[in-house]
Amino acid sequence: MTDILIKNTKVFYNNFLQPGEVSIKNGKIERIAKDINGADPDLLIDAKGALTIPAGIDAHVHFREPGMIKKEDWHTGSCSAAAGGITTVLEHPNTIPPTVNKSSFKEKLKLAKRKSVIDFGINGGVTQNLESLPLLWELGVTSFGEIFMAESTGGLNINDKDFAQALDIIKELDAVACIHAEDECIRLENEKLLKKDFSPSSHSRIRSNLCEGFAVEKALELIADKGTRSHFCHISTLEALGQIRKEKYVAAAENREHTVTCEVAPHHLFLSTRDWDRLGTFGKMNPPLRDRRNVKALMNAINDGTVSAVASDHAPHTEFDKDLDIRNAPSGVPGVETLMPLMLMAVKKNILPIGRMIEVTSRNPARIFGLDTRHSKGVFAEGYDADLVIVDTRNATPVKADKLHSKAGWTPFEGMDAIFPMITIARGEVIWEDDVIAEKGRGKFLEGHGYPEEEK
Repeated sequence: MTDILIKNTKVFYNNFLQPGEVSIKNGKIERIAKDINGADPDLLIDAKGALTIPAGIDAHVHFREPGMIKKEDWHTGSCSAAAGGITTVLEHPNTIPPTVNKSSFKEKLKLAKRKSVIDFGINGGVTQNLESLPLLWELGVTSFGEIFMAESTGGLNINDKDFAQALDIIKELDAVACIHAEDECIRLENEKLLKKDFSPSSHSRIRSNLCEGFAVEKALELIADKGTRSHFCHISTLEALGQIRKEKYVAAAENREHTVTCEVAPHHLFLSTRDWDRLGTFGKMNPPLRDRRNVKALMNAINDGTVSAVASDHAPHTEFDKDLDIRNAPSGVPGVETLMPLMLMAVKKNILPIGRMIEVTSRNPARIFGLDTRHSKGVFAEGYDADLVIVDTRNATPVKADKLHSKAGWTPFEGMDAIFPMITIARGEVIWEDDVIAEKGRGKFLEGHGYPEEEK
């Protein structure tokens, strides 16, 4: 017996947007067809002409637990994700304690298994713990990082020597290095030059285009030498995009494997330095807001394939935390619940095609981090996990903080039009329909490729 049948819907299938129906059985997509007869489902969903597409995979979130649960925890963060159409997240290591050894990994895993309503992977931190990386890989981390090349939230930045050694180890493990590329020397020099400037916009000048571009160039030289599979987090500048695009062409010319991917964040796609006056210190994140020229380049790079993924870098802080001067306010903004709705709005505005939007929010993140081959994620096809969202693209609504589910209680996208899901389905179970209807702990831990298959 079919568990769920979605009728009267549209699907993006075989590179075409077309009418169709989707049946789900035992948590998997059973069939995708124009008409499905005789299914006898437990639950019939009439989509009323709305669109059924793959749910999002957010490969960059900070759910703040353990250690900072006043900002977020695994339950509130995962509920926020579900409400926004995200059914899988990869959680990054700068919690308290940071995820850098066996005990801290086990502690985070226990909390996530008990509280998360969506599936999740956990990344391993890279700092003064290089001897622990092989063990973390065997314990099941998805990838390593973000590896901080400059000071940022959590104090996990790494020096050049350890960074190079870490890339060697990660290459040996056949894992992925997730890199936060900003140059510490340039950051410190700019901070010295602007020490008397306390305007919020000074943050964009301290962590300048050059600060990111030079770090990416330096990292790419090491990556080309070592062959480590590497993923650049939240790229935000023309200069960095140019370096990554060049590496792709050089690798092809030299007939060697191109091992580099990158992501961009919605706050760099849909906000700019024009928003400093509106947001003040609430607009502080690393890397910082960029001008419109960079913003346009990021969206173009999604469309031309230079950018592989869009990830929220969900980094919530309370309003009390953020209401400080620009030097002392913490960096980071909430965003897991608004990622898919804002990207869907971009499709509605014809800024990018629906197929490309699905690639960067689902298919590519699954491929980059091996979630497709090991966990049947990110592919809209029979036999893969039924992680789906039903969205009515005719129903755009303004983003309102009091309608969101993060503990942060605010959003930098307040008032912007977005398209939120009507229904979110995770592994064949409806987890969002006007409210979160999933039980705590239903989320599944997605072990990384270093985890022994026989222990599953």
